[in-house]
Amino acid sequence: MTGFIADNVVWLSILALAGLAVFFGALLGLASEKFKIEGDPLVEQIDSILPQTQCGQCGFPGCRPYATAIASGEVDINRCPPGGEATINSLADLLGVEPKPLDAEHGTESEVKKVAYIHEDLCIGCTKCIQACPVDAILGAAKQMHTVIESECTGCDLCVEPCPVDCIDMLPVEQPLSHWAWQMPASTREALSGLKSGDLITTDRVTKGDEAA
Repeated sequence: MTGFIADNVVWLSILALAGLAVFFGALLGLASEKFKIEGDPLVEQIDSILPQTQCGQCGFPGCRPYATAIASGEVDINRCPPGGEATINSLADLLGVEPKPLDAEHGTESEVKKVAYIHEDLCIGCTKCIQACPVDAILGAAKQMHTVIESECTGCDLCVEPCPVDCIDMLPVEQPLSHWAWQMPASTREALSGLKSGDLITTDRVTKGDEAA
């Protein structure tokens, strides 16, 4: 027996280590299931409504911490400028509370979506904008030109202030024709708001006498 162990000491060591790895792996798996911390479903719902810009304008380092604070009742639902009125109304519906105007202390709602644009001929490659971007939407390296991945940029504008040469602008996103929609003038909406289903404007009514004429 001693001779067998001596001749196969390497293989026996490997088998012993493999057995220990399997044992401790199974033990860690059981422990993770037993002590698993369940997420708050309300936080998940609130977080899914927030715009995920991670801009910090609400006073929190990201959308999820803000969602957690809302769920616990620590803060109001009106501190998200990127989400604006639509997000406030959605949160109010979810939580069963009255919507509030956007808190001006945290910023104003932008009428159009904007993304960062780096003037590449002015960029000095300092990487400060890369460090400031919460969603890794800027490509570049030290002393190399930087550029923004437009599809990833959330328009939080956190990269603008750190730039030492002011080579970053926030520009409106160009909407393709497929997203274009005619905006009805306010006066027309007001005139039509009093009409009931099936009503016709008087000048649109055509009588048989008029047709004959």
